[in-house]
This record gives sequence, structure tokens and C-alpha cells, in this order.
Amino acid sequence: MSGLDTTGRRGLPGLAYPERYLHDLSLELTERFDGTFNAETVERYVLESYTALLRTATVKAHLATRVVRFATDRLTALAQAKGAIASDVPEVLFVCEQNAGRSQMAAMFTHALAGDRVHVRSAGSAPVAELNPAVVAALQEVGLDVTQEFPKPLTDDVVQAADVVVTMGCGDACPVYPGKRYLDWKLDDPEQLSLDEVRRVRDEVRAHVVALLEELRLPVELGLDAR
Repeated sequence: MSGLDTTGRRGLPGLAYPERYLHDLSLELTERFDGTFNAETVERYVLESYTALLRTATVKAHLATRVVRFATDRLTALAQAKGAIASDVPEVLFVCEQNAGRSQMAAMFTHALAGDRVHVRSAGSAPVAELNPAVVAALQEVGLDVTQEFPKPLTDDVVQAADVVVTMGCGDACPVYPGKRYLDWKLDDPEQLSLDEVRRVRDEVRAHVVALLEELRLPVELGLDAR
């Protein structure tokens, strides 16, 4: 957007809001992160987040909601990395290639088993449009609701905010920062697996998550079906 927007605030040169909701979201997040980020930084993050998700979007009806969540989470992660927002629980990031299977399963299990005692993010080095249907089915079998989840691209800010980064078959795509703990879990990619094989991967992911939570000295909540 060049020139002035409808509020009189000068936008970033060469960028344009393709949707009104992006303009409104930028204003909302500028107010929310007032004192941490200026309007230009917020605007850039909103537009970058929109562009990143648009590349794989197949159902445009979901795009607005996803951009809101993705841009907000990225700005929150950046604020955490800068020390502007305190985090009193461990920050764990799970990364696989498509963010449609293994990393999503790990994030869901971690949240289900540890609750608010840990903050979880997941991302993909080459994200696809939607979660793997077999992964969705396998998680629903054990009582996990994934209807609000979606693949997200790996960004530098979420890596900076993490205390523990767990990679699963994404090669060298994840940037390395001093002071972070990096783990690599060897797990089969569910993309070409049958539902029975995805169930096996699901149970392996759960076992890895339980071991990680024990290492972090976080109690595991009972009641999650572990078929």
C-alpha cells in the first residue's frame, strides 16, 4: 500500500491490502501491541502472514480466521523473543515438513497431556493446505479435536521464542539459535501411510511427548485415551 490509508496513517511502500479485514486486523494488533511494535511492523507481519497462508489456501472462507491466528501468534512470539512479553511456562515448537501430521500430533498431545503448564506451537518447512485426513481420524479416535488446526509455515520468530525445538524430518530448514534445546524425533511421515500405520505413528508420537514432559518435569494429565 502506498500513500495514506483510510485512517491517514502512511502504509508500507509497494504493499496493498487485498482485503478489508487485513486493514482492520492491522489496526487491532497495532493497538494490542502498542509500546512493543510500531504500526509498520504490525502491518508487515499481517501482510506477510496473509501472503504465506494464501499460497496453500484452498478454501478462502477459512483464510481470514487463520490469518488472524497466525499473525497474532507470530507477533506474540516475536514479543516473547524480545522479552517484551514474559512467559512463565516452557515454550515448545514442533516442526515437520508439511505441518499436516507429526508436528500437529505432537502439539495436540502436548497440550492435551500438560494443559496450560506448557505453551505449544507447530510449523512446517513446506506446509500444505490441510491436515492429513488419516491423522485427523487417528487423533479423533483418542478424543483430540483438530477441527481448528491448520498447517502453518515455519517462521524465524516462533523459533526465537521457543525453549525446546523438536524437528521431525524437516532437514536443515529450522534455524539454529544459541541457548535453544534441539531434539530430532525419528518418525515415519504419515503422508503415504495407511490408517493403521498412522495409528502406530500417533502412539509413537504420544510416547515421545510423554518422555519430553517428564524431562521438563511437567505432570501428565490423566484421562486421555491411549489406544
